[in-house]
This record gives sequence, C-alpha cells and structure tokens, in this order.
Amino acid sequence: MLRLRVMARVLRVLLVVLFGLAMATLFTLYERLQVPASADRRQRWSQLFMRKLSSALPFKVRVIGQLPQQPMLWVSNHVSWTDIPLLGMLAPLSFLSKAEVRSWPVAGWLALKAGTLFIRRGGSDSQLLRQQISQHLQQACALLIFPEGTTTDGRSLRTFHGRLLASAIDCQVPLQPVALRYLRDGKADLIAPFIGDDDLLSHLMRLFAHDCGEVEIQLLTPIASAGEERAALAYKAQQAVQVALFGVQASATAPQRRARAA
Repeated sequence: MLRLRVMARVLRVLLVVLFGLAMATLFTLYERLQVPASADRRQRWSQLFMRKLSSALPFKVRVIGQLPQQPMLWVSNHVSWTDIPLLGMLAPLSFLSKAEVRSWPVAGWLALKAGTLFIRRGGSDSQLLRQQISQHLQQACALLIFPEGTTTDGRSLRTFHGRLLASAIDCQVPLQPVALRYLRDGKADLIAPFIGDDDLLSHLMRLFAHDCGEVEIQLLTPIASAGEERAALAYKAQQAVQVALFGVQASATAPQRRARAA
C-alpha cells in the first residue's frame, strides 16, 4: 500500500510538471514570435502552476494574515524547495534564486520561463542585480526573496542579508515579511527541510513515503522601507519573522550546519 501511495503521488507531480512544461513551451513560442509576454502574465501563469504543484504535495496548508493589496518585496525564512510552490500559490510572484538553479534539468528551465531572477553567490554583479530587482518592482510586480541565502532545518533562523533589500529602499516599496513553519504531529517537521546533501528526487520520495505534514504560513505586518538603511531594514524583517516563529527576539542567530539553497 505504501508503494502504491508513493507511486500515485509521484505520478500526480509528474502530471503537474508536464503542465508546467507546456506553459513554458508556450512562453518560448511567444518569444520566438516576438509576442510580448509581460511579467504580470508570467506571474499569473506561474501562480496557477504553483497552486497545482502545491496541491500535489503532502501538506495541509494554513495561511494566517492578510495578503498585501499592493506589490511588495516579500521576504521569508527558507526551509525547503517546497517553500517556492507553497508561497507562489498565494499571489502572483516572481522569485530570486541562486544561479545554479538555472542549470537544473526541467526545474531550471521552468524557473527561467516563469521570470525568476538569478543571483551568483559572491558574484560581482550586485549592482546589476540591484537594477534588475528595482526594474521589477517599478513594474508593480511582487518579488520574493529568501534573505538567509540558504535553507535551514526550520528550528532556528539565520541572519537576513541586507544587500538584497536595497532595491526596496530605492523604489520605496514595503517589505512583506513571511514566517514559514513546517509541523508534524505538532512539532517541527524534520522530514520537510531540504538541507545538507539532499537531492530533489530523494527528498520528494521521502516526503511521499510519510503522511501529510502541516505548513503554517504567517503573513506578517508589512514594513515600510522608505528612508531606511538596508541593514536596519533587514534586521527589522528578521526580528519580525523570529518573533512569529519562536516568540522571542534574537540578538544573534544560532550557528547551524552547512545547508543548501532550494
């Protein structure tokens, strides 16, 4: 029975991926025919795909708080690659991802066609990235970033890096902090995190071999960015997420084992 359940869940995900590939192919056709495909259109198609993918994952999702009524720069803690569909289903969003994702089979191409912005770790293109994020925000398109820069096991929070928030200050776009929590039997879920030497397929199979977990998504009070220093803005966002997840503020983040970004 367990094997049949896993196979049925995998098949459902594969069907959703095929749907996503069809959408990406359509956008490729638009590009070749020089038909404009606005960021807004890409975001709405991406949201549809994320909804279907989220429904195929073994999670029961609870959303707390109000969706923003204007485009904002969303900032969230980062636990797993599953954060992306679970947050992407909530609103039309684009994502900022590490550059390596672009070379991933299937997933990288889907991310590219969805309008994902890619960043090199320690790269020298910070100013270019700042301009790209600013241009994106000026088009009234929401963008989500994971300012920790990597995933954690969900039981602590890493430092939020401020350099990626500079564009929000430039454009005077508020931040929408998000606190993401994975639970299983009322405790921190140790199956959902995508860390260490995990690979995508093994992680997916591990998820499908277990019963449904719970995901709690807290949409916190937006934070104004106008007139702020980026380090101060990052600290405010980090503290908001820290309090929402753990109930206490932190003067410093706890050390963690090396993790990998989704």
